[in-house]
Amino acid sequence: MLWVKWLHVVMVVSWFAGLFYLPRIFVNLAMLEADEEPVRDRLLLMARKLFRFMTPLAVLAVVFGLWLWFAYGFGGGWLHLKTALVVLLVAYHFWCGSLLADFSEGRNRHGHRWYRVFNELPVLVLFVVVWLVLFKPF
Repeated sequence: MLWVKWLHVVMVVSWFAGLFYLPRIFVNLAMLEADEEPVRDRLLLMARKLFRFMTPLAVLAVVFGLWLWFAYGFGGGWLHLKTALVVLLVAYHFWCGSLLADFSEGRNRHGHRWYRVFNELPVLVLFVVVWLVLFKPF
């Protein structure tokens, strides 16, 4: 089971790298002026490639997490809260995909400050999830 734990942690760390960086690309896209088309195209290309890369990592992180859950059992309230937070992260991931589609179609509805705040949401979830896993408070 140690291999499964290791794979789970590696996939989670890799997925989080994408969750941290993709909204930073959104910040830069939101700051562009209308005449900066080549920069916009480059940032959109980067964002699309990153999203395509991080999606399988998210799937693998969830798969290995479920494997561990079934192997060790479903006990502990901390695990249920962690699972709920992972569901929120998956929703955040899909929200990022939706925002990327909006940028691609020229329908951005938010300013760069909104994306800066949006970018901090997975950081907060990460703090809580790591705390839950290490301390198992309930």
